[in-house]
Amino acid sequence: LLRVDDHDFTMRPAFGGPAIPVGVDVQVESLDTISEVDMDFTMTLYLRHYWKDERLSFPSHTNKSMTFDGRLVKKIWVPDVFFVHSKRSFIHDTTTDNIMLRVFPDGHVLYSMRITVTAMCNMDFSRFPLDSQTCSLELESYAYTDEDLMLYWKNGNESLKTDEKISLSQFLIQKFHTTSRLAFYSSTGITTVLTMSTIITGVNASMPRVSYIKAVDIYLWVSFVFVFLSVIEYAAVNYLTTVQERKKRKLREKFPCTCGISSTKTVLLDGTYSESDVSSLERYARGQIVTEEDQQDKMVIHLTMNNESNSSRKKGLKGYVSLRIIQNTHVIDNYSRLIFPGTYIFFNLVYWSVFC
Repeated sequence: LLRVDDHDFTMRPAFGGPAIPVGVDVQVESLDTISEVDMDFTMTLYLRHYWKDERLSFPSHTNKSMTFDGRLVKKIWVPDVFFVHSKRSFIHDTTTDNIMLRVFPDGHVLYSMRITVTAMCNMDFSRFPLDSQTCSLELESYAYTDEDLMLYWKNGNESLKTDEKISLSQFLIQKFHTTSRLAFYSSTGITTVLTMSTIITGVNASMPRVSYIKAVDIYLWVSFVFVFLSVIEYAAVNYLTTVQERKKRKLREKFPCTCGISSTKTVLLDGTYSESDVSSLERYARGQIVTEEDQQDKMVIHLTMNNESNSSRKKGLKGYVSLRIIQNTHVIDNYSRLIFPGTYIFFNLVYWSVFC
């Protein structure tokens, strides 16, 4: 009925005449994957072509079209459309080739295929993970120029149809749209230190190697610095506290007489005193003896006496009396509780205002 053998279908329709217009429309079935490492995306779609070939016209009283499978495609002329920057693509063949050819009595042809294509997508990760990527899938004729074949969107902006349920777990698909270039787009403690290191390593392993600094790198490395400094602060406070307690213990062993004084300043008194002065100080100390529990949150006075010679006891007592008040070294920790959170909150305010 189509008289396929009576024509040479190796030539395009109206060969030697004006360019043949070929309409295109696309229905996106699914957006399968987007790979940051490989910088590509994969989608499954229905690609349809519309053109007119008078060599395929046939008489019909009902004006009904005829539908054929992929076997007729090999015998007639079809547009040589291909995907620009495609890495891999294939036509589904379960249970048969997913190809449909519909011919109308006046020679108009509808050619439809179900295709899965993986195409390259150049991504800029300088604002990652707050970035928005635009991936294009372009269609062109492989052999014909604009003088022989002209591609256009069949129904304008309505030529691209998508399923509203299309989604990906880690991406937000903003929109699909067409362009005049015949392309469409889709937007898309020590343990803590070790954890941060693991996160940084994992993020870099899942991302392509780029020559610029990504926004996520800035955030993770600044967070790592804060965590590391907190570990250093903890070690410093712990060391100073240990040294302080060691000095206290040694002084208690030498001079069991301790007196509680409610003072907040550090005082060091060194001098030479007479025996009567020392005795009066000792009497004051005995009257103000405190228990070990009361002594915990108070300042401690230690009396140190050093005789210059054995004869000093006979002529009069000369010695060095050292009055030392040991303060709480946890003041570092108290300041850190304010400085660390405040600085980190300030960093977050600047970071999100810049990259959002």
